[in-house]
Amino acid sequence: MKRVPVFATILVALAIIAMVALGVWQLGRRADKAALLAHYARNVTLPPVAFPAIPVDDGLLFRRSSALCLEPVSFAIEGGRNARGGTGWRQIAHCRTGAEGPGFTVQLGFGKDPHARPSWKGGPVTGYISHAPDHQPLIAGLFGSAAPKTLMLVADPPLAGLDPNPQPDLSAVPNNHLAYAVQWFIFAAIAAIIYALALRRRTVAESDASR
Repeated sequence: MKRVPVFATILVALAIIAMVALGVWQLGRRADKAALLAHYARNVTLPPVAFPAIPVDDGLLFRRSSALCLEPVSFAIEGGRNARGGTGWRQIAHCRTGAEGPGFTVQLGFGKDPHARPSWKGGPVTGYISHAPDHQPLIAGLFGSAAPKTLMLVADPPLAGLDPNPQPDLSAVPNNHLAYAVQWFIFAAIAAIIYALALRRRTVAESDASR
């Protein structure tokens, strides 16, 4: 009987165990995300709250809110779809709230010109709380290493002259952890199959050599 390579087998076994564990972990996160989405659905119906001074609490997503922009310190433009489903350019302002305040981000509405900047000097803004764009790679979600997202106020009504922002959309927070879990389980199965085939091929090669 041919000997199985111990060191290689241990490495492959550890890799398979790790991938299965990641898959099980993603299944747990799926249940947590389902509960969180139910919480967000309730948020849409709750009374308005003041926009958080330090926007780190995702539990406030989709709540109606308001804030006072003393002065916009910079503007950014991101592509997207407006309330009517048409494409356009999201006009996003980063606001100052005081000499030592943390500031906040507000999506003012949609423009048609990617090079235009709104002539807005600040003031009170009402709307709902959402996530600001962050451009994190999708693979970060697969490994669970994505950084916390910054919260943003989405203006409703929009700034005069801009197309309206879309209303709160729970699909913006997808529960895709089942897909991630399936991917890890598939990776584990593929690793096991490849290693089994490699062992079989090694055994056949050694048998041929010994004849």
